[in-house]
Amino acid sequence: MLALLSLAACGNAGLNRAAGGIYAPGLASGQEADPLETGHRLMKSGEFQLALDAYMRAAAKEGLTPDTLAGMGTANLRLGRLGQAEDLLRRSVKEDPMFVSAWNNLGVLLMEQDKYGEASEVFRRAYAADSGNSDTIRDNLRTALVRMDDPFYTGINETEEVRTVGYGEERPLTAEEALLAIEPL
Repeated sequence: MLALLSLAACGNAGLNRAAGGIYAPGLASGQEADPLETGHRLMKSGEFQLALDAYMRAAAKEGLTPDTLAGMGTANLRLGRLGQAEDLLRRSVKEDPMFVSAWNNLGVLLMEQDKYGEASEVFRRAYAADSGNSDTIRDNLRTALVRMDDPFYTGINETEEVRTVGYGEERPLTAEEALLAIEPL
């Protein structure tokens, strides 16, 4: 008898699939998720490898647009793949010189490579392209200028942090995070 009751619960509608059930609704029929938007959401949740995969799907679908290049570059930056990230971010700003978040994230990458002079120039471009509206970019520029002027800067126990913008939450990328994320060759 118990077996018959449990089989009766396994109808076509499934467990709690009716309105008000515990499952999130799926996509409407005939629609598919935008891989670029999916990548942005995955970056916000800290899933950088999955975000990179989504950005690569977006690039396959839409081509290598400045947005897909910047997304792939920023995901690679968060994964510690600085060489790949630099190439992608430079291509993005070459194609769209007014792409604020790509300029800023390129500056963050240059800071991680201790290229403070070039980073300060890149942050200046980002700040100018943004018409001075971003406190994050302004703070990143200040940090680059301080580090450029301090020849004894070691990066250890420093309080200044630079932050990426445009892809995920604006949270600090500390030197420790960057070092831990670097994968051996």
